[in-house]
Amino acid sequence: MDRMTSLGVFVAAVEEGSLVAAARRFGLSAAMAGKHVSAIEADLNTRLLQRTTRRLNVTDAGQAYYERCKRILEAFDEANREASDAQGNARGVLRVAAPVTFGAMHVGEVVARYLEDHPNVNVDVVLGDRYIDLIDAGVDVAIRIGRLQDPGLVIRRLAPCRMVVCASPSYLERHGVPSEPDALRRAPRLVFSEAVSAGDWTLLDADGRAHRVDGPRRLTANNTQMLLAAALAGAGVAYGPTFVFGEHLRRGALVALLPGYRAADLDIQAVYPSARRIPLKVRRFVDYLAEAFEGVPPWDRGGRRKRR
Repeated sequence: MDRMTSLGVFVAAVEEGSLVAAARRFGLSAAMAGKHVSAIEADLNTRLLQRTTRRLNVTDAGQAYYERCKRILEAFDEANREASDAQGNARGVLRVAAPVTFGAMHVGEVVARYLEDHPNVNVDVVLGDRYIDLIDAGVDVAIRIGRLQDPGLVIRRLAPCRMVVCASPSYLERHGVPSEPDALRRAPRLVFSEAVSAGDWTLLDADGRAHRVDGPRRLTANNTQMLLAAALAGAGVAYGPTFVFGEHLRRGALVALLPGYRAADLDIQAVYPSARRIPLKVRRFVDYLAEAFEGVPPWDRGGRRKRR
């Protein structure tokens, strides 16, 4: 008997709770499904399933064997899919979700290269800063920023999201340069309203102690490009990601404040619903994102993205 088929029948029997249902999944008779499982038990000299006319119970040895077999079969499927993908062409519509500012500033160039290399794929990008359910929204892959722990999603880290406190030279000429976080409590703060803890800026000193900056907000907006424009015009102190403010910091249009303190980094990640049977169009796109932002990302190093 084919060993991989036998393992598949055994795993299906455990998951379905029935040899009949397992047989149906593989197009076999119930008797043949039973022979596949019996062959494994004979080789192992161990009872994996306790079978009666009305129910099927998994033994302790069977449960441990099931968990290992399931991982083996998933790895086998993955190897077959990768070998097939290497010879295939991505096609169809790829639906991508991304945060508004990050998507507008940094994803378009990646999409353009992807489209050039994949003529049979069309891309539909939806920009928004609110959390969406990927399956309900019909999204193939999303770019998310934060610290994600969702067992229902595959998460691939793309780049760090470094945060910075900054202000324009004209603002600093009028109000002075703050020397400690407490000084920001009295400053006109420019706040992103869609942050998980909007208005709460936490900075770490050299010893790792946290200093929380809160208090009145001079301007609140749900778009960081709006806050960038206000900061460049001297309206106040902004706190946000270097993928928005980095270029202006390098040009001197903005000045990073409190160099002895740092904000905790977040992660920029690609997420998609399942590690199994991921379409080639999704796999390829995530690879393009990872290559574009690997190492020190473009907005932090000041260079251009690499051309594939």
